[in-house]
Amino acid sequence: MQIIFMNRLSRLAGREEEEFAQLWIGEEEGVWSLGWRDFSVNTAEESTDSLWYEGGSWNEMLCVYRHELAVKMGAGYRPLIDGGLHEEEVLPRRGREQLKLQYYSEHYSQESIYDELCSWRRGRASSERKAPYMLASNRLLRLLSTFLPKTTEELLQIPGIGEAKAAQYGADWLAITSAAPRERNFPLDWVYEEIGDDEFSSWLYKQKELKYKRQLERLRLNRTLLQGIESGLGLEQLKNETGVSRRELLEALEELEKDGYSVEKLIQYELGSMAHEEQQAVWKAYEEFGDLFLKPVLYKVYGDTPPAAAGGLEVHYERLRLIRIRFRREQAGSLDSAMSF
Repeated sequence: MQIIFMNRLSRLAGREEEEFAQLWIGEEEGVWSLGWRDFSVNTAEESTDSLWYEGGSWNEMLCVYRHELAVKMGAGYRPLIDGGLHEEEVLPRRGREQLKLQYYSEHYSQESIYDELCSWRRGRASSERKAPYMLASNRLLRLLSTFLPKTTEELLQIPGIGEAKAAQYGADWLAITSAAPRERNFPLDWVYEEIGDDEFSSWLYKQKELKYKRQLERLRLNRTLLQGIESGLGLEQLKNETGVSRRELLEALEELEKDGYSVEKLIQYELGSMAHEEQQAVWKAYEEFGDLFLKPVLYKVYGDTPPAAAGGLEVHYERLRLIRIRFRREQAGSLDSAMSF
């Protein structure tokens, strides 16, 4: 095996002891290997090897590399040589300050206030018929439940809240947060002095670890989907194969199409029992209403009461999404053709 990349890392194990490790990538006949070697504190000759990855995909190996390295750096390891495959993001001052507020909120939010804000979000989302995350993210609710703004001016100092958001939901939020006692006031400059650099750096690497873990899971899901589609599997079989919901599978299929992969074989399989006239009606509804929202298309084709189907209303939405993949593919092809002239 030929070693094509190697780096040495270290961390302090105690007041004076330093631990060392080695990270390496090798290749032999198209097979990539990625490994980690821990050296003993007392002698560099004693070591423990871990094989993180072995396979033929460079992209998958790179995802594993970034995820596992983020885990190690979150545990205190730092590379002795910067560069190579190691990504060291330089954050602008404003971005770093906002991340520190997020870090602080994850450690010091008031759970009772957070729960009350979550309850508000569920009720408001239901009344507006929106997904809860469209009103406010968990991160934003954590920030609100930590810093407890009492005025609109203070509310606007929370990252993620602008004039429009404050005008729409600010009164509801302030009714909850302003009633709670707080120990520290605005502005929030004091937060930046409260957080130690080492703890904050470890938290940043933990965020990277989660990010790269999601990327790795998505890469492996896409590979399984493409192999399953090629083998003629349907959504239910792919659900059993991957362990994810049918909704998540449809979202992944849409992303695969955006990335240039064809999922037409699966679409044909799933729409095999759907009448051609019904499919044409859905297509015409997309031409009339656009492809951003599904509900107008559903009502256009089926009225207020879609016909009963095995699996209920979700089956109708699944079919709409599958036809939308075809519709968007044709629209993109038409645009490409127009741009080529």
